[in-house]
Amino acid sequence: MYFLYNILLLTGAVVALPLFLGKMLFAGKYRKSFRGKLGFIPTSISDKMEGRPRIWINAVSVGEVIAVSSTARALREIYPLSCLILSTGTETGQEMAKKMVKEASTYIYCPLDFPWAARKVLDKIKPDLFITTETELWPNLLRMAKGRGAKTMLTNGRISGRSYGHYLRTRFFWRKVLENLDLLSMISDTDAERIKAMGARPERVFVSGNSKYDALVSQTEPRFEAEMRELLNISKEDKVFIAASTHRGEEETVLQAYRKFREKFPRMLLIIAPRHIERAREVKELLKKEHFNSYIQLSEIKEGKKRTNQPIIILDTIGDLFKVYSLRAIVFCGGSFVPKGGQNILEPAAWGRVVFYGSSMGDFLEAKELLEEVGAGIPLRNVNELIEKGLELLSNPDELKRRGEAGSQTIMAKQGAAKRSAELATTLLKQ
Repeated sequence: MYFLYNILLLTGAVVALPLFLGKMLFAGKYRKSFRGKLGFIPTSISDKMEGRPRIWINAVSVGEVIAVSSTARALREIYPLSCLILSTGTETGQEMAKKMVKEASTYIYCPLDFPWAARKVLDKIKPDLFITTETELWPNLLRMAKGRGAKTMLTNGRISGRSYGHYLRTRFFWRKVLENLDLLSMISDTDAERIKAMGARPERVFVSGNSKYDALVSQTEPRFEAEMRELLNISKEDKVFIAASTHRGEEETVLQAYRKFREKFPRMLLIIAPRHIERAREVKELLKKEHFNSYIQLSEIKEGKKRTNQPIIILDTIGDLFKVYSLRAIVFCGGSFVPKGGQNILEPAAWGRVVFYGSSMGDFLEAKELLEEVGAGIPLRNVNELIEKGLELLSNPDELKRRGEAGSQTIMAKQGAAKRSAELATTLLKQ
């Protein structure tokens, strides 16, 4: 079965290679992570791998890094002399990890799931405990870690509704993969039942909650608002509309709503944060096409250019969106007016911001339900509802504030998952 998986993996790699090389050569993507993904760890990094127990935590990108940051912090408190290695699958995730997870001893890229790449990294790290996050179930890596005597664990585990059907259809394979996990710490009862149906042993499955709540609460520092207002030259009187993590096809909707907002609030500002910052040029072209000719990029501001009267700011930097949520604003979260399953609506809600989103929220159903219950999450069917409901709340600041605070209080009440996951990890290490 693993033989067939590896044949399919190799075939997929050969097919994707031209696109991969093209992006690396012409767009600059993957250049920093290329060697790491093939299993190479520089001596400058491996020399930092000192202390015991040796714990390897694997996240993929920015969202997973944020989620696991509080678990890493809890593990460092329990094991102050441990060697804590954090791997990411993307370069943006690595940048975020270095900023957020200071508790890590060092940072590496997660190898591609080729047997030889996984073997190379495992032989270098020799982990006592391997922790993977959310849906990062790499068959070869898990099997080889287990075969080398490491304890293995899934933390903040979730199985989205979109992927669940696929997992069930290939359950004969995933049951063998899940055998290589000693413990599975899931976000919710639904996730726990789904992974059991995929073949996980029930006695190994626990529900610990979502560690993103812990991470979000710990990051909402009041000083960020003043810092962002000064950097972006935004006064407390300015109304702000944040369009966060937008995908292609959503910026047009955002601009349509923004036009209507400005008719009633002429000084209103728009901050657009495309989900993939390499789309910043595409966003600029769209702004010109829609006759929004006055804008500035955050990268320009950070290089010393001052924002004067530009009403639109394009967020084209890594790691700043969470701080921008500190501004008193209404927020639209992308990936929801197009079929992408949504983006993280908990981040703005943690700051007390009311969040708007479209109908494609399959990857964040728990968060959606949580925020809608207290009125901090506003589901939309179309742009007209965004305009109507946005104007209604912008015209009623007391109600906007009340709803936002209800959302942040709900998130605060959900803390504790990181500590529970860390305690589960200690049971494995004690074994």
